[in-house]
Amino acid sequence: MTARARGLWVQATGEGPLVVLVHGAMDRASSMLRVRRALEGECRVVRYDRRGYARSLELGPATSLDQQVDDLAAVVGSDGAAVVGHSLGGVICLALAERSPEQVVAVVAYEAPMMWEPWWPAGTAGATALASGSRRDGGDGDPGDAAEAFMRRMLGDARWSRLPAPVRAERRAEGPTLLAELRTVHRPAAAPYRPERLTVPVVAAFGSETQPQHRRAAEELARRAPRGVLERIDGAGHGAHLTHPQAFAGLVRRSLSLASERR
Repeated sequence: MTARARGLWVQATGEGPLVVLVHGAMDRASSMLRVRRALEGECRVVRYDRRGYARSLELGPATSLDQQVDDLAAVVGSDGAAVVGHSLGGVICLALAERSPEQVVAVVAYEAPMMWEPWWPAGTAGATALASGSRRDGGDGDPGDAAEAFMRRMLGDARWSRLPAPVRAERRAEGPTLLAELRTVHRPAAAPYRPERLTVPVVAAFGSETQPQHRRAAEELARRAPRGVLERIDGAGHGAHLTHPQAFAGLVRRSLSLASERR
């Protein structure tokens, strides 16, 4: 079934406990397809293209993180769901869990960044994209350059260059969205969520082959969330939903198990 919520592209398949998969920056719902297939027959899985990406591109960038959280709330509805976020998608899931815990039975946050923390390093893919999207005089640069810089950091120059020209153009068109959402989480006035105020189970996960800051963010989240647990996917880097979909699906099962223990 394909439906619309707030104009977003949304797809729901299967029956059972509701699970909503939330992709990260410069990504799309299609990247979660392998995880959805790994959960087939176990739960009702919803994927959606976040505002300003892929089939939701025409909506344009979110004006704030709150708007992204509003979008997720609309996708979840009133049934209550395990919300599963990769990277920046994890930040959105955690923000919803703090704001509307009645909508969330559990959270999986895979390598959700903490760009607002003083220990978060400079020179990350996000920081590179922000620099590429700004002129030296402080004005706005080309958002497409920011998107390309981000993708080159994530994929490598060779893989980026091998992408078909239409795909590269599509990704560059998502530059305004990338810049808008990075600016909402890079040194904000207030953190998007407070781990200590999360009342639902939180599975904070990272890959054994990831960057140190992603591991630290997962460890901090698991330590500070009252019902937080730390999980590791061996052999995985930042893109575990693509490279290790079965293990990523295992994180979802873990969250549903933790949610059922409280009921």
